This record gives sequence, C-alpha cells and structure tokens, in this order.
Amino acid sequence: MITLLINGQPHEVDAPPDMPLLWAIRDLVGLTGTKFGCGIAQCGACTVHLDGAAVRSCVLPVAAVAGRKITTIEGVGATPAGQQVQQAWRALDVVQCGYCQSGQVMSAAALIASNPRPSDADIDAAMAGNICRCGTYNRIRAAVKLAAKPVSGGA
Repeated sequence: MITLLINGQPHEVDAPPDMPLLWAIRDLVGLTGTKFGCGIAQCGACTVHLDGAAVRSCVLPVAAVAGRKITTIEGVGATPAGQQVQQAWRALDVVQCGYCQSGQVMSAAALIASNPRPSDADIDAAMAGNICRCGTYNRIRAAVKLAAKPVSGGA
C-alpha cells in the first residue's frame, strides 16, 4: 500500500511502485479530470502539481511521490493561482473540446503561483509541451496574461 496525498486528502492505494501516478489518480482514487494523452510526457494532458510544480503524471511512478503533495485539476481551484487561472479561462471562453485543458490549467496555475507577473517568454516556457489539438493557443496565452493581472477589490 502506498499513501498518496491528493488535494489535501490521504489516499491508500494498492499499487505496484512503478505504476504511473496518472493511473493511480484515475483508476484507484477515481479522480478522472487528469487525462491520458500520449503516455510519454510529451502532450501535457496528464499534468498535475507535485509540491506545487507542474509534472507529467503519466511517467511518474507512484513510489516517487508517496507522502508528497499532489494537486489535480479537481483541487487546483482551492489555491489562489488556480482560482485566478480558472476565472480567466471562463472569462475568455478558452475551452474548445476541452480534452487538454486540465493540463493547460495546471501548467498555467503552477506558473502564476511561482511567477505572478510572467513575461511572454515565461509563459512560452511554462506552457511548452502542452498540446492543444484544437489550436486554442491564442486564448490560452490571453487567459494566462489575464490571470496574472492583479485582482481589484472593487469597481
């Protein structure tokens, strides 16, 4: 048994140590927002946060993450950066088919959490490897920029 701390909750999973985190999250814990895309960490659909950093869960063995903080798309909205990103995504109607978007949001939220005022180059670097087959890259970039703007308290 391996204990995974996902979205602030401990989950005991009966998984072989080399099982990819993605499958433990989806099949053993039942959180299906994190998607399988390529299985080789190239598309970004499986992105989750590990101790706040964006990682590809399809190639990360569960043994490597036991006891560390894992955040999935289901839990990212509980963080300030996650809230900002989700609000920006909704405001700009970023999603088309939506399949890649949980990974896109997770990468963007990790960026905003670590760098609240990213440059275009910072955005490019953080979002590199997150593939959107629908081509919503312009809306994704605009949403990351909107999420990076300070939230006003009033008018």
